[in-house]
Amino acid sequence: MKFGQSTHLRLILKAGFSYFAIVFAAGFGLGIGRVLWAVPRFGPRTAELMEMPLMLVAIVLAAFWVCRRFAVPPRIWPRLGTGLVALGLSLLAEVSVVLQLRGLSVAEYWASRDPVSGTVYIAMLGVFAAMPWLITSSRSELNSESNSP
Repeated sequence: MKFGQSTHLRLILKAGFSYFAIVFAAGFGLGIGRVLWAVPRFGPRTAELMEMPLMLVAIVLAAFWVCRRFAVPPRIWPRLGTGLVALGLSLLAEVSVVLQLRGLSVAEYWASRDPVSGTVYIAMLGVFAAMPWLITSSRSELNSESNSP
């Protein structure tokens, strides 16, 4: 591996970890509110669906901040790499919690998910992974990339 490649990889790993940490913290905080306030009032499905737009805002803001803070190049692979690192860490954290705290197997956990909110959740995982790249499509970033030598 060349010096530039290892530097690039380190950047993607740091940005991906930071993106994961920010979104995980937001999800943890929102999850507490969901369980303590929304679930008793509206039920699990509605509470989870109410949480999704707030998580989307957290995902978008975190992606913007991380990509700017770490100067992740506005190209597909560095941006998708950042999102995929964050997604991998998120799935690892979720599986760890499911196995340790809830005493469920991964298959039991997925089978226990609500079909509606669970489907939206899976779609949100895809959005989470892709968001660092999706925000690249802003005109200023595309123009600066095409005008650079």
